[in-house]
Amino acid sequence: MEELYRIKTEGHAEDAAIIQGEKYRFTVLTEEMIRLEYCEDGQFEDRATQCVIDRKFKVPEYQVIENEESLEIITDKIHLVYNKQKFTDYGLSVQVRGNISVYHSIWHFGEEATDLRGTARTLDEADGAIELEHGIISRFGYGILDDSRSLVITEDGWVEPRKEDCIDIYFLGYGHEYEHCLKDYYHLTGKTPLLPRYALGNWWSRFYRYNDQEYKALMTRFEKEEIPFSVSVIDMDWHLVDIDPKYGSGWTGYTWNKELFPDPKEFMTWLHDHGLKVTLNVHPAGGVQAHEEKYKEMAEAMGRDWEKEEPVNFDVTDQKFLKAYFEYLHHPNEEEGVDFWWLDWQQGGLSKIPGLDPLWMLNHYHYLDSGRRGKRRLTFSRYAGMGSHRYPVGFSGDTIISWESLAFQPYFTANASNVGYGWWSHDIGGHMKGYRDEELSTRWIQFGVFSPIMRLHSSNSAFTGKEPWNYNAVSENIMKRYLKLRHEMIPYLYTMNYHASHDGQPLIRPMYYLEPEQPEAYEVPNEYYFGTELVVCPITEPTDKAAGTACVKAWIPEGKWYDIFSGLKYDGGRMLELYRSLEDIPVLAKEGAIIPLTDLTEYTNSVENPKELAVKIVPGKKNAFILMEDTGDTCEDKEENWAQTKLEWINENEFIIHPANGNLDVIPKRRTWKMEFYGIADVDNLEVTVGGKAIETERIYDEKRHICQVNIPETEVTEQITISFSKGYLLRENNKPAEIFALLYQAKIEYEVKEKIYAYMKEGKTSSEVLGIIQAMHLPDSVYGMLSEVLLA
Repeated sequence: MEELYRIKTEGHAEDAAIIQGEKYRFTVLTEEMIRLEYCEDGQFEDRATQCVIDRKFKVPEYQVIENEESLEIITDKIHLVYNKQKFTDYGLSVQVRGNISVYHSIWHFGEEATDLRGTARTLDEADGAIELEHGIISRFGYGILDDSRSLVITEDGWVEPRKEDCIDIYFLGYGHEYEHCLKDYYHLTGKTPLLPRYALGNWWSRFYRYNDQEYKALMTRFEKEEIPFSVSVIDMDWHLVDIDPKYGSGWTGYTWNKELFPDPKEFMTWLHDHGLKVTLNVHPAGGVQAHEEKYKEMAEAMGRDWEKEEPVNFDVTDQKFLKAYFEYLHHPNEEEGVDFWWLDWQQGGLSKIPGLDPLWMLNHYHYLDSGRRGKRRLTFSRYAGMGSHRYPVGFSGDTIISWESLAFQPYFTANASNVGYGWWSHDIGGHMKGYRDEELSTRWIQFGVFSPIMRLHSSNSAFTGKEPWNYNAVSENIMKRYLKLRHEMIPYLYTMNYHASHDGQPLIRPMYYLEPEQPEAYEVPNEYYFGTELVVCPITEPTDKAAGTACVKAWIPEGKWYDIFSGLKYDGGRMLELYRSLEDIPVLAKEGAIIPLTDLTEYTNSVENPKELAVKIVPGKKNAFILMEDTGDTCEDKEENWAQTKLEWINENEFIIHPANGNLDVIPKRRTWKMEFYGIADVDNLEVTVGGKAIETERIYDEKRHICQVNIPETEVTEQITISFSKGYLLRENNKPAEIFALLYQAKIEYEVKEKIYAYMKEGKTSSEVLGIIQAMHLPDSVYGMLSEVLLA
C-alpha cells in the first residue's frame, strides 16, 4: 500500500505492563484498563487492529499475587482473579474496586456487560427507538471491549484476519469516571480527527432529480432569503440512473448525467464561488459496468475484457481494485470540484476476507485517500463499529418522518459518546414516508441546529422538500432564524471541534458525564451538554392545545442557569418540566458561561474566521473561554497552526478579551465585538478600555430579557479589551408577573381564570402562595405545569 494509506500505530504495549503464561497474557494498560488474551498456541497479537491502534500507555503501578494454580492482578482501581486455565466464568473475573455497586461491579468472563449502551449502524427505516449496541460506560463501573474478531492492520497498511481461536478482550473498569474512560479509550483506539470548519455549517441535501439550473436557482434563493449553507450534498441523481437493465439497476454510478449537468466542473465551480463545498453520493456495491465513462480504464486495470463488456465487480478486499477505484472513479471528479464523498453502503458486512466488513474498508481507505490533496480529511458514511469515530462524519440513515423518529434522535446522538462517536449527521426533518406536520418539522430543525452536524434532507417526493418557504409563515420564520443561528455558532462549535480532537471531549455529552452520582442525570435521555457552556433540551412532543406550549423534562445541574433565548433564570440542582412555545427550545447557559458567536448582522454564508464577533456572557462565576481558530482546512493539525483568543471573567466586575496570540495570520487583524451580558440591570458605570485607554461604546439594554449589550468598535486583535463595572452590577430576578402574563395570554382557558391568576401576581403574592392558589383551580395539567415552571424557576 502507498504511504498515504498507512496509519501510525503502536501495537506493542510496554513490556513492564505484561504478565504472561503459556497460553494467557494480561496487559495492565492503565489502573482501570486491562487487556485479557488467551490463545492455545501461545502466539499473541502485537499488531494494531481495526479497532485498537495504540497500546503504549505509561505503565501504572500494580501488584501480582501468583502461585501454581492462581494469579491475581491488583491496581488501585481493579482486581483480577484467574485460575490459569482456559478462560471461563468461574475461572476469570475482574472487579471494580470502590463503592460503585453492592454486587454488580464484578465481571465474570463470558457475561454480557450491563452498560449504558452506545450507538447503532443505521437508523434506516426507523420509526422511533431501535436497539443500540454495547458501549464502554456503565453505572456498574465497567465496560467490555471484545476485539477478538477484529482484523489486524499490517505494516504496509493492509488488513488480514487473525487467528480464530484467540480471545482478546479489554476490561475498562473506570467506575463513574466516564470522561476519563473515554479519553483512555481514544488513546487506545485513536483520537477523533479535527473536522474542517465548513462541516459545522448547514448542509443542504435532498434525494431529488435537480438539473444544474434548478440547483443554482435554489441556492440563489437561499442567498436572497439570507439562509446560510456551507455544504451542498448532491444525491445519487448526479450520475446516470436510467440505464440499460443489462448493466444493472443504476443505483451504482460514476458517470455524470450530462442531460442534468452538462458541465459538471462549471457547476461545482459555481457552487464553490457561492461559498459551498460539494459532496456526491455513491453506492459502490454494483461495481463498474460497461456504460460508465471510466469502464475501459477500470476493466484494463482489473484484467477484464472490455470489448466483451465484462463487468468489473466491486471487491474492496483486492488492493488492485482499490487502487483503480480511487484513481479512475474518484480522483478525476475531485479534480473537477468534489470536496468529499458520501459513501452510501447498504449491502451488509460480508466480503471475501472472512470477518471483514466492506463498510469499514470504505470508511478507512476513503478517509485516508481524502488527505491526498493536502486538505483536511473527511468522509460521510455509516457507522462500522467500535473505532469508527476515526472516520467522521457519520450518516445515520433514512428515517421515517414522525414524532417518534424525532423523539429518539437526541438520545441516540448523545448516547453515541459512550463509544466515542461524536459526529452523527441525521436526516433532519426525516427522510421518507410519515406525514406532513409543520410543528414537527420546526422542532426537528431546532434540534438539528443543536446537533453535531446540521444536514437537512428528504426523499424525492414532491411533497417533502425542507425549504423553509414550503411551510407556514410562523414555521418559516423560526426555521430561518435557527438556520442562521447555526452559522452564528461556528466559532463556538469550531472550538468544541478542537476540544473533541485534542482533549477527547465530544461536542455532545449525556448529562450523567458531569454528574454521575445524580440519579436524575440518567432520567433525561434527550437532554445533553452542548460543548462546555450549554445544556440543550430539545422538544420532541407536540404542543399541548390548552397550554399553547410543549414540554420537556429536564435535570438542571447545580448553580444558576439562563435560557439564552428568553433570558429566564433557573436555580439548579433539581428536576423541572420546561415549557416552550414553537418559537424556541430550552438552551441553558451556566453561571460564568462565555459563548462566542459570529455577528451576522451583515449577512454572509461564509464560515471563515469572522471579523465581527458577538459574545453571550453570563455572570456569577469566574470562567475563561479560549477561542480556537486556524485556517479551517489544513491537512495536518499542528499547534503552530492555531490562534487563541482568551475571553475571561477575571472577577465579578471585570471581563477581559485578552490579546490574540499564536498564528495571527489566520484571523482578521481587527475585529468588532458585540458583548451581551445576561441577567443584569442596566448600568451607567460601565467602562471599556482598549490597550489601557478608555473608549466610547454603544450600550443597548433589553428590559424584557435583562440583557445589557455593549458594542465595541473595531480594534486590533493584539490589544487587550477590558470591560469594567466600576460599582458592580445588579443581578435581575425573573419578571414573573410579565412571564406569567405571556403564558396566560396564549393559554386556551377561560378569560376569567386568566384574570384571577394575573391579579394574584400583580398583588405581589409570593410564588409559593400563587402556586398553592392555582393548584386548587383545577387547571389543565399542561397549563398548571407551565405556570409552575416560571413560579419555581
